[in-house]
Amino acid sequence: MSGYVNKRLFQGFIILHILHHASETPVFGSWLIEELSEHGYKLSPGTLYPILHHLEKEKLLEQYEENVNGKIRKYYVTTAEGKAELAASKKYLAELIKEIGIEKFDTQEVSRQNV
Repeated sequence: MSGYVNKRLFQGFIILHILHHASETPVFGSWLIEELSEHGYKLSPGTLYPILHHLEKEKLLEQYEENVNGKIRKYYVTTAEGKAELAASKKYLAELIKEIGIEKFDTQEVSRQNV
């Protein structure tokens, strides 16, 4: 098994996570790395920032800069287009979850099986 499907799913989940958090409050790179790691995604800055830049290029995120303790920090926020994409993705994800029966899914059972 190549793990291709899991890799592609995780890439999408990371993007959804970013759009979700950036739609609630401005986010910055190191916070996102920490937040995503709490959900099992181990990203380096070299992986995260190209994703952020791609989301900006697609007009799903926009950034602004602030001086924080003498350093420039880039903050990212979800655009109106990004919020629409996020809402559509949530709809498709909900439909998929229903169709493949994940609402009956027991994550503790899976965790025990993978140990």
